[in-house]
Amino acid sequence: SQAISGEIERDQLITTLLKMVIANAGASKCVLLLKEDIELKLVALIEEGKSPQFLPSIPLELSSDVAISLVNTVNRTRQPLVLANAAINYRFIADRYIQKHLPKSILCSPILNQGNLIGVLYLENNLTMGAFTSDRVELLNLICTQVAISLENARLYEREQQKSQALEDALNDLKNAHLQLVQNEKMSALGNLVAGVAHEMNNPLGFISASLKQAKPTFFDLIEHLKLYQQTFPNPGAEIKHHAEEIDLDYSLEDLPNILNSMVIACDRLKNISTSLRTFSRSDRDYQVPFNIHEGIDSTILILKHRLKANAVRPGIEVITNYGDLPEIKCFPGQLNQVFMNILANAIDALDESNTDRSLAEIKANPNRITITTCLIDHRVRISIADNGQGMTEDVKQKIFDHLFTTKLVGKGTGLGLAIARQIVVEKHGGEIQVNSVLGQGTDFTIILAAP
Repeated sequence: SQAISGEIERDQLITTLLKMVIANAGASKCVLLLKEDIELKLVALIEEGKSPQFLPSIPLELSSDVAISLVNTVNRTRQPLVLANAAINYRFIADRYIQKHLPKSILCSPILNQGNLIGVLYLENNLTMGAFTSDRVELLNLICTQVAISLENARLYEREQQKSQALEDALNDLKNAHLQLVQNEKMSALGNLVAGVAHEMNNPLGFISASLKQAKPTFFDLIEHLKLYQQTFPNPGAEIKHHAEEIDLDYSLEDLPNILNSMVIACDRLKNISTSLRTFSRSDRDYQVPFNIHEGIDSTILILKHRLKANAVRPGIEVITNYGDLPEIKCFPGQLNQVFMNILANAIDALDESNTDRSLAEIKANPNRITITTCLIDHRVRISIADNGQGMTEDVKQKIFDHLFTTKLVGKGTGLGLAIARQIVVEKHGGEIQVNSVLGQGTDFTIILAAP
């Protein structure tokens, strides 16, 4: 009874039961049938000297391992049935199984729980007639009583396991949905990134294109002049002088190096943008790597530069960087850059919102400003990104990191950016992210990370 009640997992319970019955009930074969829905099905059997064998829930009527008519009788009467010599028992002599195998002793006992049949235990002894004595029947009845309770407990446990699995699957679905939302947020950030890079690259590319168009005829003129010089060498005549005046040779020789120098500067600009883009979009590995925080911030500022420039409604937004002497810290650079991108983009949005209903003169009197300060305190890196925008109320400040919370208009924000930023800083890097905001004065986000 203790051995059976100690099993909560269904298959292990059945294994223990069959081994115990075959060892103690005087049976050479034992079959367990359990009620599934409204019909009995064979789920396991054991033969003397062999290990328990689980069956694929075979319906009773399709079974070739038990006397079907005998089991049906027990199913109907809910009473144990003992045959001392099944081969000559007139009630069941017509059973196909009994006719084929001529078993001697058979014991078939119901497994009842609160009067309801939940299964049947079928035993055979093919060597001895009358093998199942009254003592063994009583023992089996006691075992079946405990088995009924344990099977019901196992079913409840299995049901709870299924619920737990369903909850786990639902949690995985939520995680996948969250990952999809994160990916959407990344794509949103990528949209800002692409727009910024395209805008920043258009200027030097446009300049290089215009310079090439300007330089092209000058090159052709110089080539033509050299050809004329070759033709008249070593006695260049009036034709050379006339052509030099026609193409304004002195001006071309002075202007061409300037054009080339300007294109070199534009190319350097493109190179800086490319470097910043690579720094910003570094792909993270599955482990943290040393990273220069200032490079990450600078690359993000450069990518957002198109949004910082002056436009028709306001002057340019000033970015002030007060960088301390920081060591490289181990982190996931790509993820931290995403945090910087989100906070800086939100700061720009906040400043643009604060300019609503303000005149250009009023904005110039109190210019839009973002101040970035870094320092090392007690082996921890502190990164402060502050704006002098409109700030936020205490209620908004309490919810600012909540999932899907946003103060922006529909279509302007997802409510994921700061929630993901907090997850990256706190969960991925074991750091802290804090917000301090005063309504009408501005907002300051502070990121604290461990330093080596």
